[in-house]
This record gives sequence, C-alpha cells and structure tokens, in this order.
Amino acid sequence: MAKLIPSLNSCLSKMTSGEKRFARRLEALLEDDYLCWFDIPLGTKRRYPDFIILHPARGILFLEVKDWKASSIKRVSHAEFDLETSSGRKTVSNPIEQARQCSYQVLQVLERDPQLKQVMGKYKGKLCFPYGYGAVFANITRNQIDKGIPEEYRHKLLPGHLLICQDEMSDSVTAEEFQERLWGMFNYQFGNKLTLPQIDRIRWHLFPEIRIASAQENLFGGEEGGEGAPEASLAESMPGIVKIMDIQQEQLARSLGDGHRVVHGVAGSGKTLILGYRCLYLAEALNKPILVLCFNITLAARLRSFIAEKGINDKAQVYHFHDWCGEQLRAYHVDLIDTDAPVWERQVFSVIDAVEKGHIPKGQYGAVLIDEGHDFEAEWLTLISQMVDPETDSLLLLYDDAQSIYKRKSSLGFSLSSVGIKAQGRTTILRLNYRNTREILTFAYQLAKNYFSRNSDSEIPLIEPEAAGKSGVEPYVKCVGTLEEEIEYAVRCLKAWNNKGKAWKDMAVLYPGGSAGKLMAAVLKRERIPYAWLASSEYKKRYDPNSESVSIMPIPSSKGLEFDTVIILDASYQSSQQGEADVDLAGDVRRMYVGLTRAQEQLLVSHHRRNQLSELLVGHGSNRVASNSQG
Repeated sequence: MAKLIPSLNSCLSKMTSGEKRFARRLEALLEDDYLCWFDIPLGTKRRYPDFIILHPARGILFLEVKDWKASSIKRVSHAEFDLETSSGRKTVSNPIEQARQCSYQVLQVLERDPQLKQVMGKYKGKLCFPYGYGAVFANITRNQIDKGIPEEYRHKLLPGHLLICQDEMSDSVTAEEFQERLWGMFNYQFGNKLTLPQIDRIRWHLFPEIRIASAQENLFGGEEGGEGAPEASLAESMPGIVKIMDIQQEQLARSLGDGHRVVHGVAGSGKTLILGYRCLYLAEALNKPILVLCFNITLAARLRSFIAEKGINDKAQVYHFHDWCGEQLRAYHVDLIDTDAPVWERQVFSVIDAVEKGHIPKGQYGAVLIDEGHDFEAEWLTLISQMVDPETDSLLLLYDDAQSIYKRKSSLGFSLSSVGIKAQGRTTILRLNYRNTREILTFAYQLAKNYFSRNSDSEIPLIEPEAAGKSGVEPYVKCVGTLEEEIEYAVRCLKAWNNKGKAWKDMAVLYPGGSAGKLMAAVLKRERIPYAWLASSEYKKRYDPNSESVSIMPIPSSKGLEFDTVIILDASYQSSQQGEADVDLAGDVRRMYVGLTRAQEQLLVSHHRRNQLSELLVGHGSNRVASNSQG
C-alpha cells in the first residue's frame, strides 16, 4: 500500500469526491515504496499540485485531479477551459498545462543539486531520474474525451497519454493497468534507482518546512521560474548531507488534524520537530496567537530560536511554564497571592485563582502546544487547557514518561481527560529513536530500563525505544580518582575533537548537579576554549544554539536539546545525601538517561565516586570501551 501524506483520513474533509476516489486507488494499487503527497504547497507562490507521486525506480509525477462533467466543458484550448457552472461560465487553466507549469518550477530547483544530476553519458548534467505530469478526470470517461474533441486537435489540447479517465480508475481496474497509465505519462525513461539519500534530497527541496538543520537557504526563494542566485553559487551553498523529518514524522506532522492531540514519543523520536512543524502550519491557519509551552528554560530558548528562524515569532509566543505565569500576572495586573510558598509556586496559584475569578481571560490563544508534558502537574495542564479558544480548540501535548525527572514517578499519574485534554482516540505513539546511534541508545536504555515506572493504570503505557538504524562508536565509560581528573580528561577530549574538525557548538558537557559545571567552566576559560555555562535562569534564557561555543549545563537543562558529542561529567553524582535511607536511585538513573540520550554520535561518561550509580555505569559500560572515543 502506498504511503499517502497527509494520511487519507486526515484530509478527507478537504478532498473532492474525485480526489477521494483517486487517493483510495493510489493506496490500494501502488506498492509500499510509493510516496504520495496530497495538496501540499510548493515554492514562494504556494502552488498546490493535487498529487505528487515519487517512486525510487519510476521517478516523480505531478497530477491535477478534476471533478468536471463532460457536459460542463464548453471550450478547450491549449491553455484554458471554459466551464459552465452554477454561478455562470468561467475560464480556468487547462489541467495539463497547470500540472506542467508546477512540475517545471520544481524541476528547475532540483536540477541545481549536483547530487541529483547524471554524471556521465548522453544526459550528463540532467536529472538522474524520470519526471512527468498529467491530469485525472474523475467524472469523464475516455470515450467521452474521444467523442468530444476531434482527433486532429486532441493530441495538442489533451494528449491521451497524459490523462487518466473515470473508467481507468474504477474498482475493476487492476494494479498493473493503473500503474501502466500512470507511468505512460513519462516522455522519457532513464536513470538508476534513486537511493534513500537522494529521495531525502528531493523531499528537502520540495518541502523546506520539514528541514531540520537551521539557517539553510530556501532554494524556492527569489523569483519563480529559476531566476535569482547564480546556479554555481546555489550548488556551492547546498549541504552535502541534508537533514529532514523521517517519512513517519512528516506524515504525522501533516496529519494531526484539528482538536486535541497527544504525541507520546521516546527520546529522540522527533517530538519537538513535530511541534515546530505544527507551529508553522497553525501560523498560516489562525488569526489568534499560538502559545508554545515547555518546562525547561533552555528548551524554551531553543524553540524561540527556531520560531525566529522560520519568521513566525510575531504569531507564536514561546515560554517555559513559570515564565508564562509571570507574564500573565504582569499583563493583567494581578498581584501575587501572599503565602510562604516559593515565588514560582505563588505565581502558578495566583494565575489559577485569577482565571477562576475572571481577572485573567480564558481562550486567549488560537492554539496551545505543550512540549515536555511529562513534567507538567495536573493543575498546570488544567489551567493551560482553558487557554485554548473554544472555536479553534487546537491543543497538542507531547511527552515521554521515561524522561520525567522532576517527579518521584515516571508516569503522568492522572488521566488526560481529568485535566481537560480531550484526546481519546487521538493519541500517536512514536517508538523509533532517530537521534542516537544504536550503541548510545542501547547503552542508555539498558542502564535505565529497570528504573522506569510501569503504571498499569496509566492512560498511555511506557514504551521501549527502537533504534532507527544508524550505528557508530560505542559509548566510553571512564573511571578516575577525582573530579579534577575527570575535567582534565574531558578538556583533552574536547581539544582533540576540535582539532579533528568538530565545531565547539556541536559539543556539550552535561552534569547531574553539584560543582562540576562551575569547575569545568573555569578550566575552559583558562584554556581559552569558548563556552557557555548555563547555570542560572538568565543564562538559560539567553541560550543560543548557533553560538560557536561548548555548552555546559545541568542535565535537566538539556532536555529537548541534542548535540553531536556529549560528555557526562561527574556521572556518579547522586542528588540525595550519601548515607540517607531513602536514596532516590530511580530518579538519578532517569536523569542520567536524559543526559545520555542527548548525544547523537559520540558519548563519553566519566565518574570518580563509588556508589550504586557508578556500579550501574561500570556494569553496563565495562565492555563498551572504544579507543576512538578517547581524546
């Protein structure tokens, strides 16, 4: 079955009857390796081809689907059709010409990419895969076309090989017959089978909104039709390796639909990517502002950077939860409740009280998106769910039980419906981890799996992550005598990696707590290595992921972030005082799991203490020494 993006169920409401029938034919009659996109905009002029079909061996095809009746067509030319409608006669584009123009715009962009060109032979420099375009007449038969247009004009106005008619997409048509019609729309057959990286590059060009890397040039920029920057400079500016959403992530992001939605995903499954895409989509669709909330101050700074890069910071407001509470109190001139509780708790209580009394209005936002939902208390979510405009009723909650490190249990502990989130039947589970290598993910999960709570009453079960496929070097566990020795070794590694070409901004030093961060920052300063020590809330708010410096931060502040290379410093540090009867080992291990899973490619874990946590690290890391991970 072909993969339709968005999913068929999510876009039925905006499809015509002909588009629905054609989409069902695509799903039923094409194999699993076909990708089909429906009604997704391309380019700066936001052209919307009805369907784009991509196959590794066949190539790319652009199709327009029309529900016209034969009796409504009054005139046909190469460029236009005259149609009789309920509101009178109107002139529209010839669907063949419409599809051709759309394909022409896209092909001009794809032809600029050296990795999508043929490198030898007669067609050297041309695209390395076939392409075509055509039209689908869902309510007109082939016989009606033949009778309605004289043969001497038909090939020029509506070439028969570029059409699929009503009788050629019926339930009686076989897969072979249907596919033969589709691929008969290609004027040329050439090239080798597209590789997965080449397919990703095509998607990267077609849909800039699913790109992962920041500050990349939008190759649809400039004038349509290929004008703009010189081809040579465009080719030079293209990345050798592109990063985009996986097909599953893209399909989910485009298929979320309206109402309340929940995404429960493992670490590294792309939850924050999906949130970012959802922001882009809603920014175009809504008039009211969008509220994006998370628990982590550093992640809020990263999300603000993303929103600014995408040019929608005037439509989306990003806060960590307590900062948003403070902003609400200031905006509506509400005084803090006078209690002995900490200020941040009083802010929350004050906002809840003011909303109940009507001093702070409900329904302020067209949509609310919540990242790190596993760290939110029930009363917080109850408050936030009231902030959604009832007319749009758009709410997205993303969370992962395994990354809950601010609670005694790693499960929500309450039902979503009890806090006003109406997501029954609208929950998606993401099991695949795309961030970490298999070696890093295996190490992290095997270390922590016995310390995740499995609450049988939980509305959504704890899920085990699955590696998406890439492999790398084994994590390296280093045991030394003192924290100073840990720091000395870590600095040697940072220098060695930088000398080999790794950027400072791609490396991070994370620590569970204590003085490790302060000491590390002092040594990096002495060694004149650029760094950003995110120790206070003010520094966290100013976090810039594009700054060319090593990030130093407590593990909790790293949630939602990722780095090519991570050092976990003072890994055997435990938050509870040594000797206490109630040492929260489970909490320490879950926190360590968050830190370990920030590493995309390379992971160094160092420790010097002897305790339960170090025994776990040694037990799981003793056979994971990799010489090429050492500085």
